[in-house]
Amino acid sequence: MRIGELSRRTGVVTRLLRYYEEQGLLESTRSPNGYRDYAEEEVDTVLRIRGLLASGMTTRLIRMLLDMEGVRGTVSAAQCTRTVAGEVAEELARVEERLRCLSQSRETMREWLTTAGYPELLAQPA
Repeated sequence: MRIGELSRRTGVVTRLLRYYEEQGLLESTRSPNGYRDYAEEEVDTVLRIRGLLASGMTTRLIRMLLDMEGVRGTVSAAQCTRTVAGEVAEELARVEERLRCLSQSRETMREWLTTAGYPELLAQPA
């Protein structure tokens, strides 16, 4: 699919998609006329990138994470240096803290909605 379609399907502007590609987060091939062509699975990749960025991760760490998950396949655990492993461990600690904070906020909102008399709103998707 071309960049415009990827943009429509993900809600991410084309400028950001090009940036993701520059950062090594997204891959495309080029057609003979120079247009970018993205594989279907890149829709999920872009949505994942957006979520990770929203959680506070840097593009550098997102690239490492995508590599570790095999999305890109350029980094393997067997070749991981202690420095990289340390960076991953530090980021994991930050993620754990964000999750703790988000869980606490979620419980506060649930309790508030219940106390306010709107528990039925808890079952509704966002």
